[in-house]
Amino acid sequence: MTPDSQYSRLPRPGEVLDHRYGDNVHILSQPYPMSLLTELCHPHTTQPRFNQILESLYDWLLTAVCSRELATTQVDWPTRMEQFNAEGRFVGEVIDREQSVVVSSVARGGVLPGARWFAGLNYLLNPVKVRQDHIFMERVTDDAGQVTGVDVSGSKIGGPVDGATVFIPDPMGATGGSMVETMRIYDDVVKGAPRRLVSIHLIVTPEFLRRVMTAFPDARVYTIRLDRGLSAPDVLADVPGARWDEEKGLNENQYIVPGAGGLGELMNNAWV
Repeated sequence: MTPDSQYSRLPRPGEVLDHRYGDNVHILSQPYPMSLLTELCHPHTTQPRFNQILESLYDWLLTAVCSRELATTQVDWPTRMEQFNAEGRFVGEVIDREQSVVVSSVARGGVLPGARWFAGLNYLLNPVKVRQDHIFMERVTDDAGQVTGVDVSGSKIGGPVDGATVFIPDPMGATGGSMVETMRIYDDVVKGAPRRLVSIHLIVTPEFLRRVMTAFPDARVYTIRLDRGLSAPDVLADVPGARWDEEKGLNENQYIVPGAGGLGELMNNAWV
């Protein structure tokens, strides 16, 4: 049958925030996720609503990011109408089900987002091609509360990553230390060369973007919101990234401002 030309190359999801951080940074500040994220960050939002919103946001991010990052293929598949009309077939572009992906669940903030992405990708792709890894790490701080590094206490890596798209869903991108260490593990320690490293966040800071993109310039970063709330008013009036060196989103304890507070504590109802 003759394919319909409109389906040979599908449009990707819509507008992103204009910025100067480079082509590999995608800020998806659209009304739907921004509205949910605003509620998530409100001091009155607690369990169970907190986790429900978090799951909804990462489900939305799954659709937005996979449509951009996963490989596609052309299919010629029957529909239920083929029994009545020979033209009852769909010919066009879809996501390739036979590609390999790895979801890296970084404890503790990334545990719930990782689980949502693992479940969603198992529906979208051939489940044999979908894997979830686990990495356990936490911030290391000095007596003044400054972050001095990250402590990786263990990991469960399910095998090589050669040719796989590695997704790292971690809600808060603050200093970038944990993300850089996670990417380093997949780049240097795990066998095989990944097709791509992709981090997925609710909120990031300019400091996070600089650290990650300096260490891994070919990685992709997706976020719903960019927080640079401690920048000077004239910097805030400019396009994000135009005055990157002057932008500031971290307070003296390296928490994000305006931010959301400690998402790991809220997500788990564990206040230590």
